[in-house]
Formats: sequence, C-alpha cells, structure tokens
Amino acid sequence: MYLVILIGNGVLIIASIFDSHLHTPMYFFLGNLSFLDICYTSSSVPSTLVGLISKKRNISFSGCAVQMFIGFATGSTECFLLGMMALDRYVAICNPLRYPIIMSKLVYVLMTSVSWLSGGINSIVQTTLAMRLPFCGNNIINHFLCEVLAVLKLACVVVSLNITTLAVSNMAFLVLPLLVIFLSYMFIICTILRMNSATGRRKAFSTCSAHLTVVIIFYGTIFFMYAKPKSQDLLEADKLPALDKLISLFYGVVTPMLNPIIYSLRNKDVKAAVKYLLGQKALNQ
Repeated sequence: MYLVILIGNGVLIIASIFDSHLHTPMYFFLGNLSFLDICYTSSSVPSTLVGLISKKRNISFSGCAVQMFIGFATGSTECFLLGMMALDRYVAICNPLRYPIIMSKLVYVLMTSVSWLSGGINSIVQTTLAMRLPFCGNNIINHFLCEVLAVLKLACVVVSLNITTLAVSNMAFLVLPLLVIFLSYMFIICTILRMNSATGRRKAFSTCSAHLTVVIIFYGTIFFMYAKPKSQDLLEADKLPALDKLISLFYGVVTPMLNPIIYSLRNKDVKAAVKYLLGQKALNQ
C-alpha cells in the first residue's frame, strides 16, 4: 500500500510539473495535495512497518514530536487546501469568463502558501503544548503512531488547555473550511442547474465530483477522530477504542492511496498527461 501511495501521488506530482496542459490552479492544488499525502504517510507508515517486522515498537521523545508535528501540519494544511480547491471550482463554474483573471498564478500560489503556513503554525502550537506536558507511568502509547489524543492520555496533569486549543483548532481547520466548501458547492449546484446545455451540466458535475468525493472521505474520517467530544476520553484511563485506531489507519493509508485514483479515474487530462510522459520515457530509452 505504501508503494502504491508513493507511485500514485508521485505520478500526479510529476505530471502536474512537466505537462504544460496541467499548469492550472486545480492541478497546482492537486500536486500539493499529493505531496501532503506522501509526507504524512512517510512520517508514520515506514516506522510502523519496521515495528511490525522487527518487533521493536519504541520511539524516541524527539521522534514522537516530529511524527506528531508532521501529522498535524499535513492534516491541517490539507483541510485548508480542500477549502481553497472548492473556491477554485466555484470561480471556474460560476465566473468562467473572469476565471483567468481572478485565479492568477499569484493568487493560487498565495492561497496554497496560506494553507501551508497556517497548517504549520497550528502544528507547532499543538505539538509544543502536548510535548511540554509531564508524562508518567510506563509511557506506552496505545496507538500505531504518536497521535496527539493518545499521547495526552499519558500526561500526569490536567490537559484542559490542550483540549481547549484542540477545540479552537477544530473550529478553524475543520468547521471553517467545510463551511467554505458547503457554500461554494451550493452556488455551484445552483449555477449548474441553470445551465441550458445537458453536456455543460455533465462536464461541470464531472469537474467537481472528484474533489467532492475526496472531501467526503477526508472529512468523514477527520471528524470522527477529532470533532467528537474528547474531554471525557482524555480524563479516563480507558484504552483508545479499536475503532479509533482503524479510522486513523484509514485516514493515514487508505485515503492517500485513493486520492490519486479518484482524481485520475475520470480525468482525461491526467490520463493524457501520464500517457504522454510514459511515451516520452519510452522514446528516450
């Protein structure tokens, strides 16, 4: 699965860079999304696989902090990036004539930079607050990786500050982008329904279907992990439910594997770009 993630997302990144037909805002966002998926899985999957093979399942304090930081940074950035992609689809469908002016290179690069910067800042705050806590007991993390909720359970002190900042983070990185996505698609649906051409409606729905599918899968798992009430869980000594681990595994492995498949399956531009690049490679050999 890890190799599938690397190859699938790597091909999308290479295609979006080297094929001039894909030098558009949508594929720029998609390339960043693929890079985020590679970063997240590379921070957790290899160490998990090594632990399963060697039976050596310990991790250093600094290693845990790095893993938590990358996980938070990539997750937060992806939330904002999906919101930016929804805005891009809104402008493309609702204001097609003004699209090249509104979504200029400066604008979409700035939108992506804001996503990365905000995700990084959020990760620094959450990781710092979590790792500064005093830990006691056997320090065994009941999880596949250094997931913040599992780490907070090991703290010897009250973690009310961490719970509060997580709630604020949920509002900023889950609820706000989801609201932007919802409103964007409400306007998009209204615009599509007003179209006279059935072909135009089909094409418009097709350009949005991949993004909407990824949003549903991504936010479904993220909301299950972080948006449900956690204060009671963190204050109890109960083990993390097996279902939470399964959801984390789905978010960390299955979703990054599905993203390139979803975006390329019904996308003629991506298929054509991949075939062109493969053909060029064959000719060079």
